[in-house]
Amino acid sequence: MSVATTTATKVEEATQGVATLKLRSPAAGEGEKAEEEGYRYAHLLPHFSPDHYPPLTPFEHVDPGHRALALPNPRAFLESATSVVELTPHLGTEVIGINLAELDSSGRDQLALEVARRGLVVFRDQQDFIDRGPDFYREWGSHFGRLHIHPTSGHPAGYPEIHLVYRDLKSTFNFEYEDSITSTLWHSDVSYELQPPGLTTFFLLAQPQSGGDTLFTSQVATLKRLSPQFIAFLRTLKAVHSGVEQAQFSRAGKRGGIVRREPVEHVHPIVRRHPVTGEEALYVNRQFTRRIVGLKREESETILRFLYDHVDKSADNQARVKWRPNTVVLWDNRVTAHSAIVDFKETGEARHGARITPQAERPIPALEGLDLS
Repeated sequence: MSVATTTATKVEEATQGVATLKLRSPAAGEGEKAEEEGYRYAHLLPHFSPDHYPPLTPFEHVDPGHRALALPNPRAFLESATSVVELTPHLGTEVIGINLAELDSSGRDQLALEVARRGLVVFRDQQDFIDRGPDFYREWGSHFGRLHIHPTSGHPAGYPEIHLVYRDLKSTFNFEYEDSITSTLWHSDVSYELQPPGLTTFFLLAQPQSGGDTLFTSQVATLKRLSPQFIAFLRTLKAVHSGVEQAQFSRAGKRGGIVRREPVEHVHPIVRRHPVTGEEALYVNRQFTRRIVGLKREESETILRFLYDHVDKSADNQARVKWRPNTVVLWDNRVTAHSAIVDFKETGEARHGARITPQAERPIPALEGLDLS
């Protein structure tokens, strides 16, 4: 049996029960059940194609937030909102009353700037956006950059640009380890790429009644908490980000057992500068950062462990998104980190989500002239 056939069979077997899952209806109130005759988003279940892709090539990224800066009111797209509430002073805004799917090009530019400034923006009541389907998702994401195709994750059949997360009682197709005392793992998505993501869009198609929240942290605020002398030192450093472990995870038969593009490692500054806002942000994460270039092993491990612990413990820099049906969340991967909370395993409920992940520029060092070779 071929790898493709084996993988397809595994996914089919693992997701057979989804059609009868008790899901909350997007149009219903809290606690009401959806139709149980069939799963509304079955066409968006994980597919693991055996396709092989060549290495990604560099491209010039022009951030749409730049265009919004030239507008008289770069927040005009929020004028029709019925509620705009900051989740925390440092990070996150919740918006009600805006239909993302109806934003024109200028509105999307303004959105990009708002997400860059706030790090995280949560939009409620977005059934129209979610129900427009994968062709719309690709068109939406392409406004913000070149769409990333994940090397190992599942995607809807025929739409490799849409990254999927999926877990239920019987199976998981996520990059998750079971041998840890916590499911919290702070990361910035695919930071091992030469040009990692900028503005990122994510939404859940199925969710547990309770749990499955997502944590976010501001890497701008995290950096500002450090002493000026230490920040000045960090600006001189660069680190290796690696996709090797993620690929090995799939090659071991986990997730979907597919590696579509050979794993890469790239060097990025530990402190990066946002191309639109000019803000500086810490850019390391436990999931993909491996070592600091030019330091001895013990030195590198000590500094990275300190920075990881700082991110973990800084609850005053964090925001927690509690998912409700038809919620769409956007964040800027350049200035935030996040972690899913897998606290619902025993309930038997599914958590099924889709991510649209445009790539951005190669990280810009906060220290001008830093050699990234």
